[in-house]
Amino acid sequence: MTIKFSKFISYFFHPINFPIIGTLLFFLFIPKFIFKPQEYTILIVIFIGTYIFPLLLLALLKRFGMINSYHMITIEERKFPTLLFISISFIIGNWLYKSSIVNLLALLFIGYGLSLIFTSLFLYLKLKISLHTLAITGLIGFLFYFSYFYKINLIPLMALLFVLSGLIASARLRLQAHTLNEVILGYVVGVASQFIVYIIYMM
Repeated sequence: MTIKFSKFISYFFHPINFPIIGTLLFFLFIPKFIFKPQEYTILIVIFIGTYIFPLLLLALLKRFGMINSYHMITIEERKFPTLLFISISFIIGNWLYKSSIVNLLALLFIGYGLSLIFTSLFLYLKLKISLHTLAITGLIGFLFYFSYFYKINLIPLMALLFVLSGLIASARLRLQAHTLNEVILGYVVGVASQFIVYIIYMM
């Protein structure tokens, strides 16, 4: 895998893209009817909350010298933004859950929030978990219990995403953005966090 292709994979499948990807897949495959105005409202709020707002926050943090680049290469650069993203994930998750329309979708965001808490804790142990692998495996974990809950076959899609996760992991290693342990931790934390919130939800 070339450096150029690795950079393309890292940019195109940036962690910031996965909440909206997960939401689109949820509405694409959910077997029950949801009124289109409600669906569009949810999509717009999630797009603004997980994409536009974080980009503005990162721009402000860079403007005031709190981060040196949008890649947040160092551990210290990641600490404060991670806390902000934890808050965003739980705020959106709580809003979705209270709507009572898309409870299961709320778990995706609560799971991402939980995984970011683990990420924040690991930062203090001098480990920066790969957010790229965390994001895609979190989505895979979500689709696993989503398909189980609604009794729909999403195995081909999950297999495709799993192959894609291998490409993403290889790209992060090729760019020397993470160690192998940090990439593997991303896999474990991403999936485990989703299963934890689903188990609690079903109790």
